[in-house]
Amino acid sequence: MNQTKKWKKWSGVLLTTAMALSLAACGGGGGQTAAGGGKDASTYPEKPIVITAPSGAGGGLDKTARSVAKVMSASKLVEKTITVENKPGGGQAVGLADFVTQDKKNNYKLLLPSTPIIINNLKKEGNSPHSYNDMTPLAQLTKDYGAIVVAAGSPYNNLKSLMDAIKADPTKVTVAGGSAPGSLDHLTFLMPAVKAGIDPKSVKYISYDGGGEAIAALLGGNADVLATDVSGAGEYVKSGKVKILGVSSPERLKGTFKDIPTYKEAGYDTELINWRGVFGPKDMTPDAVAYWEEKLKAMTQTPEWKAELETNGWDDGYKNGADFKTYLGEQEKMFKEILGLLNMAK
Repeated sequence: MNQTKKWKKWSGVLLTTAMALSLAACGGGGGQTAAGGGKDASTYPEKPIVITAPSGAGGGLDKTARSVAKVMSASKLVEKTITVENKPGGGQAVGLADFVTQDKKNNYKLLLPSTPIIINNLKKEGNSPHSYNDMTPLAQLTKDYGAIVVAAGSPYNNLKSLMDAIKADPTKVTVAGGSAPGSLDHLTFLMPAVKAGIDPKSVKYISYDGGGEAIAALLGGNADVLATDVSGAGEYVKSGKVKILGVSSPERLKGTFKDIPTYKEAGYDTELINWRGVFGPKDMTPDAVAYWEEKLKAMTQTPEWKAELETNGWDDGYKNGADFKTYLGEQEKMFKEILGLLNMAK
């Protein structure tokens, strides 16, 4: 009788232990995700990361992507190697299309585009069927502004003299930009031009694959004016090779650009903000999304990143993934209206 009781007691203990081990095993499996190749989320990332800049070398996107890679490494926020690849073409459309179609589930690929990805999807003659909705917004990093730039020896010393010259004879002034017609650089120039009473269709605009090629055209005498972003022109202003006639910011910038009037100050009531941000693929796993949102936020708070902002003339525009997506929707609505006024909307 006593032996029977003892057996029941020990069999109950064994059964309880077996159930506990089984539950523990199940709990461990539930924490596994695809980000680490089927391993626990804490193992992500397990290999190098690539950031794609959908433009040529030397422009604002390229500089921003390389700044992210440099700061992540210098601050030791990300221990894995981060490299930057350039995929220029179509005012970011080529790099965007490649990312959306080829890297839909690749947790180790990121894209760092800017405002043109919205515009190119909205234009009547748009060259991109893809938009921010085909990716996962992780963080907005910077705010940059448009700039109308001429060579140091140009006869134009202010926006009014330039706009007057175009009104007199549009064929004699060539405007270069690093984005496709109807995209960001083009709009950077057209918005004040329209306010000046110029027919936007009369402006002689030539597009190049990225800001680097466009500024080379200006310095080489193949263009009279460059429409670009402030950060892309900064080093040339400091070296005395160019002068900026106006910027699209709501108010005057600081530092190197403090003496440059805004469009509004020059008499043209308009402004334009260019964001730059980081996206993951559409089907990025939740743990990878959480990883990058955390790391990108932490990066923007480092002294190294703040130094990059100051050096390049970028404004801190940090937004987390959710806020960034909301802002993208608002900007999409605004550009629909602008392109409609220019008769360029779909």
